[in-house]
Amino acid sequence: MAEHTLETTAIDGLLVLRIPIHSDNRGWFKENWQRAKMTALGLPDFGPVQHSYAHNHRAGTTRGFHAEPWDKLVSLGSGRAFGAWVDLRPGDGFGRTATVELTPGVAVFVPRGVGNSYQTLADDTDYTYLVNQHWSAEAVSKYTYVNLFDPTLDIPWPIPRADCELSDADRDHPLLADVVPMPPRRPLVIGAGGQLGTALMAALPGAVGLLRSDLDITDPTAVAALDLSETSAIVNAAAHTAVDAAETPQGRRDAWAVNATAVSFLAAAANRARIPLVHVSTDYVFDGTQEQHLEDEPLSPLGVYGQSKAAGEQAAATVEQHYIVRTSWVVGQGKNFVATMARLADEGARPTVVDDQHGRLTFTTDLASAIAHLLASNAPAGTYNLTNSGPTQTWADIAKRVFELRGRDPGDVATTTTDDWAKGKTVSPRPRHSTLRLDKIRATGHEPTPADERLTAYVAELD
Repeated sequence: MAEHTLETTAIDGLLVLRIPIHSDNRGWFKENWQRAKMTALGLPDFGPVQHSYAHNHRAGTTRGFHAEPWDKLVSLGSGRAFGAWVDLRPGDGFGRTATVELTPGVAVFVPRGVGNSYQTLADDTDYTYLVNQHWSAEAVSKYTYVNLFDPTLDIPWPIPRADCELSDADRDHPLLADVVPMPPRRPLVIGAGGQLGTALMAALPGAVGLLRSDLDITDPTAVAALDLSETSAIVNAAAHTAVDAAETPQGRRDAWAVNATAVSFLAAAANRARIPLVHVSTDYVFDGTQEQHLEDEPLSPLGVYGQSKAAGEQAAATVEQHYIVRTSWVVGQGKNFVATMARLADEGARPTVVDDQHGRLTFTTDLASAIAHLLASNAPAGTYNLTNSGPTQTWADIAKRVFELRGRDPGDVATTTTDDWAKGKTVSPRPRHSTLRLDKIRATGHEPTPADERLTAYVAELD
C-alpha cells in the first residue's frame, strides 16, 4: 500500500503532501488529515479547528493571494487546480514563490503569513482546507494580500487573465512593492515588570509584556479571556518569591495561588491556543541532598515555597510544548544579594554570610537569553536547567568575591551556618546543594556564560 510522503518547497515551511488514493469499483478514498502519519513525516501538528470547502463551477476560476493569520492544509475533493503561493512574512524570504499542481492526491501545508491562491483547471473543482483558527469577519482585517498578476511575482498561470473568473476584490490587490509584510506572532511575557521580566522584554524583540496590574493571573476568568490569536508563546516570569513569607498563613495562600494554581490557568490557556508555555521554576523543588541536580531528579521540596513551585511545574507540564526552566540564585537589576554585598562593602561593613549552601548564580540577562534560544530553536519540550556556568560556590564565596571586586579585603566577610543564621526566625528551609547540571541546555547549542565573568561585569556597573 502506498504511503504518505512529504516534500519541501522554495518557501520556508510550505510543504507538499502526497496522499495515496485508494480506488475500487465504488469510487475512491483518501486520508486527507491523518495526524499520526503526517506529523511523523514532519508536517506540523497544527491543530485544525475548522474544515472549509469551496466549490468552483468552471475552469479558470482564480482566487487569492490571501495570507491569513493561521495555518492551513489545502487539497482538492475533486477536479484539478494550479496552486500558487508567495511568502508575505518579513525576512529574506519575502516575495518568494512556489507553485504545485493540485489533485485530490496532493495537499499543501500553508504556514501563517504565506499568501495562498489557486486557479481551477477543470470544471466543478472542489477545494478543501483545514485551518487552526475559526474564521471570523474580524480576522479578515488581519489578512495580507498581493496581486495575482504582479509581474514581479511572474506566476505562470496556465489560463490567461482574460479567461479567468475573478472576484472584484482579487482584481485590485496591491503589488508586492506596496505590501506590508504580515507581522509575526509575538511572545507574551507575564510579569514583565520584574527583574527577569525586564530582561525577557529585552531578549525577545517585539514581545508583549503584561504587568501585575494588567492581568491577575490568579483570576481564571481573566486568564481565560486573554486573546492569544497573535501570541507565539506564553513566558511566565511571574512568581511569589517571598520564600520566608511563604511559611506564614497568608504567605502560604499567596504562594500557592501564584506559583501553582495560576500556572494551571496559564497552562489551560496555552493548550487552548496550541502555543508553548515557558515557566520559570527553582532549585527549591529539591531537598538539596544531591550535590548536583539533573532535570529528571524526583521532586523533593522542603518548604512551602518549594512545594508551590513543584506544583507549578506539574501544571506547566500539561502543555504539550512546555519549557520548564529551572534556575537558582537569580540576580537582576534592582535589590538582590550581589547589590547588597556591594553596598555593604562600600559602606565599610563586615557582614556575616552562610557558607554551607552551595550553588551557582544566574544573571537575568543570561536566563532570558537562554529562554529566547529555546523558543527560537524550537528545542524539544521538557525541563531545562538554566544557570550561569562555572564552579559551585557558597553564598559566602560570592560575598567575598564581591568585596574583592569593590576593593575590600575578602576576609572582612565572616561566615556562619544556615542553622545559626536561622535561629529565632521564621524562615523557609533551604536546600544545602543547589547546583544544577547544564548538560541538557548545552546539548541544544546554548553555552551558559561563566558566573564570575558576569559577576565581574555586574559589580563594575553598580553605582
